[in-house]
Amino acid sequence: MRPAADDPGSRPPDEIGRQVEDLFRREWGSLVAAVARLVRDLDLAEEIVQDTLTAALDRWPLGGVPERPGGWLMTAARNRAFDHLRRQRRIDTKEAAIAYDIEARHAQSPSHEDLDPHGLADDRLRLIFTCCHPELARESQVALTLRLVAGLTTAEIARAFLSAEATIAQRLVRAKRLIRERDLPYGVPSAHELPARLAPVLAVLYLVFNEGYTAGAGDALLRPDLCEEALRLAVLVADLMPAEAEVLGLVSLMELQASRAAARADDKGAMVLLPDQDRTRWDRDGIERGLRHLARADALGRPGPYQLQAAIAACHARAGSWGATDWRRIAALYAALQALTPSPVVELNLAVAVSMADGPAAALEMLDRLDAPALAQYHLLPATRADFLRRLGRRQEAAAEYRRALALTANRVEQEFLRGRIAECEARGGPSPSA
Repeated sequence: MRPAADDPGSRPPDEIGRQVEDLFRREWGSLVAAVARLVRDLDLAEEIVQDTLTAALDRWPLGGVPERPGGWLMTAARNRAFDHLRRQRRIDTKEAAIAYDIEARHAQSPSHEDLDPHGLADDRLRLIFTCCHPELARESQVALTLRLVAGLTTAEIARAFLSAEATIAQRLVRAKRLIRERDLPYGVPSAHELPARLAPVLAVLYLVFNEGYTAGAGDALLRPDLCEEALRLAVLVADLMPAEAEVLGLVSLMELQASRAAARADDKGAMVLLPDQDRTRWDRDGIERGLRHLARADALGRPGPYQLQAAIAACHARAGSWGATDWRRIAALYAALQALTPSPVVELNLAVAVSMADGPAAALEMLDRLDAPALAQYHLLPATRADFLRRLGRRQEAAAEYRRALALTANRVEQEFLRGRIAECEARGGPSPSA
């Protein structure tokens, strides 16, 4: 291992520890996927990867961070997997020894050629399809993939599901046990199986992207690594199924959403809402890619939920300013989405669009009718209600709703934004409500 250019002795161990944990969070999915391909046991794969983190935390503060830390982690994790296989006497025949030698040589290069039938040498895509096997319940499919591929904690997954943490923990245990007991295959399914396996894969990729787009917890609003990984995997699925409108719709949606990422926080990391964003910072190339994928999806004539959401994102991307946004079309698209896939979150977004098209009073009535227990812990419900009240000039009521939202989010950037809104509402002579 080559030490980093700076002297590790001059850097506090806590600083290196934070660096290791941040890197490990980014690399978690690829490490678990690579180890799972070797040991064919998800619990064991997680255990080996955790041991690799412990080794890095022990060694790097003393010897320095490697020049290629991601490569060091991958090599160390693979070596631990091979050590386990040797201990289990699972490579004690001539044929298995040859297979082991091939694996060892592949471990030296990320461009290994052990391709699946579709020609995709990507362990993470294989792992996603394993986690989304039809023998698993839909909720378990998504939760397991968020844990193993995206590296989300049980608490983060619970927030994504608007569910209790204990419920998610039990779901993960049951799902991994079922995969082990039924010896479910690890790989991308054959072409005729793909359509039946598609929906949960798309769902989990979108949830991974959303966790990256607005992190459920932590000090940063964004986790670009998760957005990039979700988009990369969605493109791989689109390569597998180029005639599936919903795959193209999801790629379009991710591209269009990601194009605004650079403008969503200011130079100090504070959140910038869509009306206040500097649109010159939007990624025009990303927008063009998103619009091209949307046009391809539209041409197939089978609009679905992701395609409708991409069409909504396209309305924002095409608008030259906040005032030029076609809110009536956005409201119509959300209404179509709600008719196709009824959801309290979609209904909440429909209310936001109505507030912009017809004013906050009408939208506030919609929220008052929105009785959804699933949103009880969803901070955007009171935050949205607070925004409507603020715009109506009902500032004390708005401040109370902002405080409710503040208690429900674990993201520091969102917390700071909400505190600012509370202070604005409570300040005498604050800004007049906007339409």
